[in-house]
Amino acid sequence: MIDETLLEGSDKMDKAVTHVQSQFQSIRTGRAAPVLIERLTVEYYGAQVPLQQLATINVPEARQLLVRPHDRNSVGAVEKAIRESDLGVNPSNDGTVIRLSFPPLTEERRREYVKIVKGMAEDGRVVVRNLRRDARKALEGSERSGEISADELDRAEKELDRITHDHIESIDKALSRKEAELLEV
Repeated sequence: MIDETLLEGSDKMDKAVTHVQSQFQSIRTGRAAPVLIERLTVEYYGAQVPLQQLATINVPEARQLLVRPHDRNSVGAVEKAIRESDLGVNPSNDGTVIRLSFPPLTEERRREYVKIVKGMAEDGRVVVRNLRRDARKALEGSERSGEISADELDRAEKELDRITHDHIESIDKALSRKEAELLEV
């Protein structure tokens, strides 16, 4: 019972850490990366479709993305979706491919992104703490029903706290890496 609860809590915390790290990847750092636009949705024949299903995305230079739609008829829709996103870049279209040139980030914009990333990290920490609370409630319920003893509950709670601390530390390490990446000129 204890092992199942701890394992389930740890798995959910792993997923929370992975989610935070994937959110960090969506914040641009001055370098072009396909992950910045691949989740954009494009209206394609009346349906919302992720850009990664409609086009190939390449990085020919450090500050440029090249989007090559599989269907030439979708070039306009892809360009419109990119233009309406909050990326702050203006796509140029030559009829077959769309080029996105990313200007260098200003110091003010870098600081703004750091605040956004810190907020994402804090949200991740809150999720991990909530998962700890849920696991602790399950353990306390097992103790009340007589499935485990008070000593086993204490050991399990200490292990749960260690697991929680490790996951929060993972989020903090990812935050510091992303922060250094953002502030790098």
